[in-house]
Amino acid sequence: MPCHLHPTSSLYGMGYSSDYVVYHELIMTSKEFMQCVTSVEAEWLAELGPMFYSVKESIHSIEEGKIKAAERKKQMEDELKEAEAELEAARDREMAPSSVRSRIITPGHGPQTPRTPRSTPRRLGF
Repeated sequence: MPCHLHPTSSLYGMGYSSDYVVYHELIMTSKEFMQCVTSVEAEWLAELGPMFYSVKESIHSIEEGKIKAAERKKQMEDELKEAEAELEAARDREMAPSSVRSRIITPGHGPQTPRTPRSTPRRLGF
């Protein structure tokens, strides 16, 4: 069904016509005019309304998609190998015996804090 953009529409004087538009209002005169028009991408329609719209890929884009998918898969495998190597190195560092002897530190008993005298002075009075 042929429809035309209404002259008051914002897309009317743009100099190009969009492949897909969504309109809010249809005005019937000698021609059918769309008013309140928004230009949309085909992928948007397929994403938001998959039960009504679908986008078919051409042969070239299917081949390109396969190539890109293979590249992404190889990149992900490389990242996985790097992450596994880092994890293994971290495990080796944890399991290796350390040359520094660890010591349990108790608050208030370090070498820099003064100790309480062993005997407290006697108090006079009450």
